[in-house]
Amino acid sequence: MTKKQIAPYTMLVPLPAVLVTCGELENKPNIITVSWCGIVCSQPPMISISMRENRYSFNVVRDSGEFVVNITGARLVKTVDYCGNHSGKNVDKFKETGLTPVPAQKVKPPLIEQSPINLECQVRKVLELGSHHLFIGEIVATHVDESVLDESGGLDIKKVDPLVYGTNARQYWSGLSVLHGYYGFTRSEK
Repeated sequence: MTKKQIAPYTMLVPLPAVLVTCGELENKPNIITVSWCGIVCSQPPMISISMRENRYSFNVVRDSGEFVVNITGARLVKTVDYCGNHSGKNVDKFKETGLTPVPAQKVKPPLIEQSPINLECQVRKVLELGSHHLFIGEIVATHVDESVLDESGGLDIKKVDPLVYGTNARQYWSGLSVLHGYYGFTRSEK
């Protein structure tokens, strides 16, 4: 295979396409689509999201110190795209998309009822990186819809049907298949 070197680019693909809620449930909460998101620590459980400073949600998250990461599935692709292409400064995204805000247990931003997994987060650190700021949030509560659990109570990824985003291609994807599990490899294959 021949490789071609190109200019440094954010070509990590795929990325999760999540809906981040911010603001208070009683005071026009907002939703922003984020694909620059990932787990950064297991103890305590922490996640990061990146946002540009000019986004409406940026100041809401920075000032409140709280957000909720709502995992999406393929059935929400049009909603995810809508929330990523409209500003909460101009529209009420809950009203326009028909998503249902549900009170969280430990933070003020609401959960999205239609999301199979919701991660309540409190901001622990903000890093100014350049075009984006990185918000590192401690996951203080996790909610999982029972419909995406298997018989033993574990998460069934196929039932979630996670939505991912290809930044360079500007495309959403789903239907991921398990090709091989980590624990299926023999010691010599690692």
